[in-house]
Amino acid sequence: MQPIGVFDSGVGGLTVVKELVEQMPHEDIVYFGDTARVPYGIKSKETVIKFSIENILYLLSHDVKLICVACNTDSSLALPVIRHHFKVPIVGVLTPAVREAVYATQNKRIGVIGTHGTIKSRAYENEIKQLDPSVKVFAQACPLFVPFVEEGWTSGKVVEEVARTYLQPLRDNRVDTLILGCTHYPVLKDVIRRAMGPRVVLIDSAKQVAIEVKKILASESLIGKPRRGRHRFFVSDNPQWFTGLASRFLGRRIDDARRVGHV
Repeated sequence: MQPIGVFDSGVGGLTVVKELVEQMPHEDIVYFGDTARVPYGIKSKETVIKFSIENILYLLSHDVKLICVACNTDSSLALPVIRHHFKVPIVGVLTPAVREAVYATQNKRIGVIGTHGTIKSRAYENEIKQLDPSVKVFAQACPLFVPFVEEGWTSGKVVEEVARTYLQPLRDNRVDTLILGCTHYPVLKDVIRRAMGPRVVLIDSAKQVAIEVKKILASESLIGKPRRGRHRFFVSDNPQWFTGLASRFLGRRIDDARRVGHV
């Protein structure tokens, strides 16, 4: 059975894998984390496009039937340029989340949180405005969230205080919908929800991507046969670091990440 291919610059894309497994437990998945070249957010657009093409070609060597770009930087910079150069369907994290946010907002005030690179690109804002020009977008970089997640700091006074500080401007601007614009951020969903309050709808990009993937596979008659899916993990460097973090994203241990030289 052909697998679903997923790639990210590091470990954040594992939140997408978790959602894919929950919604389609019968599907095989091949994940590639480009840990040798993380982070992508500080790279030029040309470099990100080059890396993305290389990652896609690697996944195609595994005969994948669909590719999920589980990285906000790739989705905003590379995907619009390269998606039509390949025959397999390619899904990014940006569009599904934006579509759900525009549908969910009642007061036309949407917040977006992400890394400095994602916020600076204004990719979410631009796509939201294309769908509904009347929506007001309020963006906030939350650079400490990624290291918090990777160090296992997902609760406690420090994390709660930082979250309140980052998110207060969005509360002040009365957003009723908030896009978690980084694949690390779903791990901090409970902290973010407490900081924003119960009335704000949180849009988990990982969850929305999985929903989109399922729709595409169904429309293309590519849904796998009912059975337990096989999940394989590959990285370009430091598999020990990767497997150590994986449990925080997947909720289970993995012991079989393999280092590959795909470039």
